[in-house]
Amino acid sequence: MGLRPSSSSSSSSSSRAGLLIIWWCCLIQYSNMALGSKTRHFKWEVEYMYWSPDCVEHVVMGINGQFPGPTIRARAGDTVHVELTNKLPTEGVVIHWHGIRQQGTPWADGTASISQCVINPGETFLYRFKVDKAGTYFYHGHYGMQRSAGLYGSLIVDVAEGAKEPFHYDGEFNLLLSDWWHQSAHEQELGLSSKPMRWPGEPQSLLMNGRGQYNCSLAAHFTNSSSTQCKFNGTEQCAPEILRVMPKKTYRLRLASTTALASLNLAIGNHKMVVVEADGNYVQPFVVEDMDIYSGESYSVLLTTDQDPSQNYWVSISVRGRKPQTPQGLTILHYLHHPKTTLIPTRPPPVAPLWNNYTHSKLFTTKILALMGTPRPPTTTHRRIALLNTQNYIDGYTKWAINNLSLVLPSTPYLGALKYSINNAFDGEKPPENFPMDYNVMNPATNQNSSYGSGVYMLDFNTTVDVILQNANALAENTSEIHPWHLHGHDFWVLGYGEGRFSDQKENNFNFRNPPFRNTAVIFPYGWTALRFVADNPGAWAFHCHIEPHLHMGMGVVFAEGVHLVGKVPHEALTCGLTGKMFMGGNGKP
Repeated sequence: MGLRPSSSSSSSSSSRAGLLIIWWCCLIQYSNMALGSKTRHFKWEVEYMYWSPDCVEHVVMGINGQFPGPTIRARAGDTVHVELTNKLPTEGVVIHWHGIRQQGTPWADGTASISQCVINPGETFLYRFKVDKAGTYFYHGHYGMQRSAGLYGSLIVDVAEGAKEPFHYDGEFNLLLSDWWHQSAHEQELGLSSKPMRWPGEPQSLLMNGRGQYNCSLAAHFTNSSSTQCKFNGTEQCAPEILRVMPKKTYRLRLASTTALASLNLAIGNHKMVVVEADGNYVQPFVVEDMDIYSGESYSVLLTTDQDPSQNYWVSISVRGRKPQTPQGLTILHYLHHPKTTLIPTRPPPVAPLWNNYTHSKLFTTKILALMGTPRPPTTTHRRIALLNTQNYIDGYTKWAINNLSLVLPSTPYLGALKYSINNAFDGEKPPENFPMDYNVMNPATNQNSSYGSGVYMLDFNTTVDVILQNANALAENTSEIHPWHLHGHDFWVLGYGEGRFSDQKENNFNFRNPPFRNTAVIFPYGWTALRFVADNPGAWAFHCHIEPHLHMGMGVVFAEGVHLVGKVPHEALTCGLTGKMFMGGNGKP
């Protein structure tokens, strides 16, 4: 503030005067912040359109004729208004604002059947929410598998007017990472819901800002494959977005992964990166040569252009955690003002770590620690919920389950059903908070059958909750997959990771000093991840694996807290199911 009371033995009246001055300065500061905030208005139309994300034309889901959708840019404290019109001919749509906590606006979280009804064809819905924290975020469809269809875009929140980041940079780039199939999202959905299941396979290509290459390669002359060298004039929809830089500068790269399936590793040839932000929270800076990024995660890294400016360098993304059948995604870091005969780098792209080198992945993940000043977790918890991730059968259909229940979403959004105390809107039986003591996570289950469920974990408001995410063997022997879990409406502290089955003794190794504060966390094969959060945001919130097919197959749960404290919910959010019937019958008020 620049002011402090004198330490001399002055009169009590002068002390009061000093305190009054401090109070007045604080009031002015907060008034300036409030005056500096703005309302950002956007008018969007969601529609199908023909596009060539990887040089092969297919149908994509776009916004205002763009793929990916328009980037939202705002400052911390701003209010965002998105007037969304559904121009899809025969299906509903919603948009989730990934990483935005929606405090006071749980109906704007954009989760079909949880926070709102879908927006029907021809309808318009107004999303209105405050972006209260600076960071790198994104948005995406949250109905069916519309993220796989291309419904996503970036959401960047800059610091409030007059505030500063805890690091310096000269310029900025934004890279939204995704994967792409030539099979439509509808066909993928049908295959996953069939008996036997028809797995869609690995993606055909990896995209950076919606651009990739399938039938050619930027680095064809460095590989032994039959790929031809891509030749672009720069106007093609699949032409790479070149990162043009000046020498001896520091650039911020904002990274976010909206992949439907692929875990990724990112590297920049000959350059190191400094990680400074994860999921909208500052972290203790650390240096890496490459980094893993899982679906649902976002980062900021600092890149210093300190290499030979007469050369260009590859920016690459590669598949992690699954046997790669998808080529690297590539673009180019181009040093300006130095003549070059070609944009193509003279050296081959970075070699990614082996896809199943989980030691490499864990070393990166455990380096992520909260920057000093980040909120610290409560030292005790009121409740612990253990969630066992398993692959199962239900009547011969392949499903994913949590504590042996595969999530099915009801026709009435949980938020409305709970707010208006509507009976029979979802399964009233409490979902299990643990799994059998004798369950062996290292082997396939002895009973591989499961059940459907739509129950809710009801959390006492303002209490501290621990969640233990427990991974296990899938249906096939010697198979356990990576699962990145995302929590809506909250950030959580990642207290620790471990191998095998979690036990209470492993709590002794929890990190309470500087655990990362995040909204997405990974569980590694045959491992566990411990999270802690405060249930302080009234609403109904999804918590789920961010791999699109896994969520579609039931890999998620619903938390609810303080719903009685939720204020007015727009009528349009709840015009389906039992809430819609209630409004039509005049037995309730929106």
